[in-house]
Amino acid sequence: MKSKVYFSKTLTPEKVLELYRALGKALPGNIAIKLHSGEVGNQNFLTPEFWKPVIDAVGGTVAECNTAYEGSRNTTERHRETLKKHRWVEYFPVDLLDAQGPDLELSIPKGKVIKKNYIGKDTAKYDSMLVLSHFKGHPMGGYGGALKQLSIGMASSFGKAYIHGAGEPEKIWTADHDRFLESMADAASSVVEYFRGNIAYINVMKNMSVDCDCCAVAEDPCMQDIGILASCDPIAIDQACIDLVYASQDPGRDHLLERIESRNGIHTIEAAAALGFGSREYELICLD
Repeated sequence: MKSKVYFSKTLTPEKVLELYRALGKALPGNIAIKLHSGEVGNQNFLTPEFWKPVIDAVGGTVAECNTAYEGSRNTTERHRETLKKHRWVEYFPVDLLDAQGPDLELSIPKGKVIKKNYIGKDTAKYDSMLVLSHFKGHPMGGYGGALKQLSIGMASSFGKAYIHGAGEPEKIWTADHDRFLESMADAASSVVEYFRGNIAYINVMKNMSVDCDCCAVAEDPCMQDIGILASCDPIAIDQACIDLVYASQDPGRDHLLERIESRNGIHTIEAAAALGFGSREYELICLD
């Protein structure tokens, strides 16, 4: 059965909320709102104001984890300063999931590359999650979307190095590339399993640079905005975004596709689908 992916070309905060409600997905209990808080200096990340209507409606807590590279978010102290600078704490309760250890260790018995995933221990406080993803390029993964948020995004600082290194954190930047992508899929599967399917996903195709929001120095967006997508399937929503880029007639799309293809970005989706926690087959339901 094809997964449902809702889509709108209208890029407004109110439309984000409308698409979330279209899912009809009740998120129980204490809700984590996973998003990207943005590296200091990055001009493309989606701001608190953009996400405010849906976060206010859900009533959850913005959740982030520290990074594994030098920058403005690699320690709890620096990350908290960035959360203030980017006004997240001005609007929402915020939880740095790995502000204090030890990490929450998730088992991945069916993982192709890694059999463990290390996420922030505060994840245990939450019963469900809304994943708000800014779809764009990425220097290593090719693209960033829902699967990256579930994997690298939810991983602790150590967990990020573990995934990047395909189980060998000391090889954070030197591991076999496809094994890194497969490790992201493995890690994402463990988070889906942990929340027992109590997750909803929104991808926003706006400010699409070849670079991630984790880049302090990032290229400006290279193609026109496309729209907002919502689904209960992280694989389907990322596949739909990729397909929309390929279908675009915008002259800048080739630059983004070069980034995605040169990093074999689609392999993360392939590996995730092989693990069976979602489907690449979807029905795109337009709400405009």
